[in-house]
Amino acid sequence: MHACLRLVPLVVALMAAQPAARAAGLPSLEVALEQRLAGDRSGACIAAAVIDGARVERVHRCVDPAAQPRIEGRAAFEIGSVTKTMTAALLATLIESGEVSLDDPLASLLPAGTQVPEFEGQPILLRHVVTHTSGLPALPSRMRVADPANPYAALDEDVLLASLADVRLAQPPGTQVAYSNFASMVLSWALAKRAGVDFESLLRRELLAPLGMHDAYIGQAPQGVTAVQGHLPGGTPTSAWTFPVDMAGVGGVRATLDDMVRYAQAQLGQVDAPVAAALARTQQPERAGIAMNWMLATPEGHTVHAHEGGTGGFSSLVAFDRARSRAVVLLSDTALHSMGGLGQLGMHLLGLQASPGVPRRPATPSGELLDALAGDYRLEGAGTLTLARRGNGLVVQAAGQPEFAFGYDDAGEFHLREVDAVLRPQRGDDGQYGFVWVQGGGELRARRAAEEAGAQPMPAAGILRGYAGSYALMPGFELEVRERDGGLYAQATGQGEFALSATASDDVFAAPAFGIEIRFQRDAEGAVAGLELRQGGNVMRAQRRQGERASR
Repeated sequence: MHACLRLVPLVVALMAAQPAARAAGLPSLEVALEQRLAGDRSGACIAAAVIDGARVERVHRCVDPAAQPRIEGRAAFEIGSVTKTMTAALLATLIESGEVSLDDPLASLLPAGTQVPEFEGQPILLRHVVTHTSGLPALPSRMRVADPANPYAALDEDVLLASLADVRLAQPPGTQVAYSNFASMVLSWALAKRAGVDFESLLRRELLAPLGMHDAYIGQAPQGVTAVQGHLPGGTPTSAWTFPVDMAGVGGVRATLDDMVRYAQAQLGQVDAPVAAALARTQQPERAGIAMNWMLATPEGHTVHAHEGGTGGFSSLVAFDRARSRAVVLLSDTALHSMGGLGQLGMHLLGLQASPGVPRRPATPSGELLDALAGDYRLEGAGTLTLARRGNGLVVQAAGQPEFAFGYDDAGEFHLREVDAVLRPQRGDDGQYGFVWVQGGGELRARRAAEEAGAQPMPAAGILRGYAGSYALMPGFELEVRERDGGLYAQATGQGEFALSATASDDVFAAPAFGIEIRFQRDAEGAVAGLELRQGGNVMRAQRRQGERASR
């Protein structure tokens, strides 16, 4: 998750005096960063290292040379989801000691009585968690985001565990890969509880200290370590991400470039430490393309383990080719997810991609494109917005929000300066323009409002009254549905009332401005017994309060 429109939710400085010599065929780190960053609209700074056998080359570079001090010294970056590979290593230490197996149920690490979903008796196993095949959704159903710029800060263990009970698996665990931060948070929490210490203490004891990663931390920065300020593309500073400490195994580690070089060297087997066997265990393939929280690729016949990370203001990458003793570490103080991330640059530095990628430079869109995009749109599952031309630029306004102006780059994409979001124009076969909205790691397609199906007539008042009642979405949070003057209205606890419109399907209503769809459910006698509220890809189920059911 990232801060969002509320539609839902160069001079080189080396660590050493001179670059280390490179093996034949490996590209220059200095040249690659220059090619990738020169004039880039992101304004990013990147601390980078390439490991080739015993040689390590480090470079710090910024789009603006004057910004370079902000990432120098003992500067700790948010590494985001690269943290998940460390959580996998903690699990692997238990596997290596014979205490657990990847074929143990996730429930075996949780307190007795915790309701963990199953599919027809098939439990979620630990291997499903570390291969993102658990079937758990991306985020806990009961998670409330008080601050989109720091979305995990208010989460607690009661919400985490109660959200497990809300899940209804649609298929057996292990069937399909679907990235789940929720599952990783549960594993992180479970490992800390099993160890009897907080997750940061466990990580430091089992991994960070043995590997010599002395400046890495979660909540308590070592003396002399500076937390790097994160940025949105374009240079706007943004909030740091904070996590409840026992759930921080999902993405809460900060580390310096030297820390992450040491981590990469350990993955290559170059560090003699008790955790070495566990690290090797995490690298073993568990299914096609995935080890234990490492993504696997085989470019040109080489096996590369990699993981990218991203928070609201940072992007990161660790990738390595163990057979060739090569690794790359990239730490950016700017969120680059919507601009393609760091993968191409990383593969280039491993000698497996011809180009490091090209910078995105500011450009001016044509008047024809601006006029073609102007209009009202509905984003799939995320509400409505309006695009309008303002002189030589484009502005966007979501329902109930202020107007934002887009920038434009030479890749042909529009971007916001206040939010890490991109509008990618697409031209159909009929010559008409639409777009894809890219934000927070997801893509939403937009349809012109005029293309939406015409308004459906509302059912008779007597039928509408059959839907009226209170539906408990979760403890202390209800959806009140009311019939009034031939219309249907809904209001969630502590929020404003909104109107529902009929759709072409029986018992299905929508609030398009908010990307909400409500599907009422009936029991065997035909009485409305509950509902599903769908928004932004999430589904919340609620039973109707007893005594309020009414038949058709």
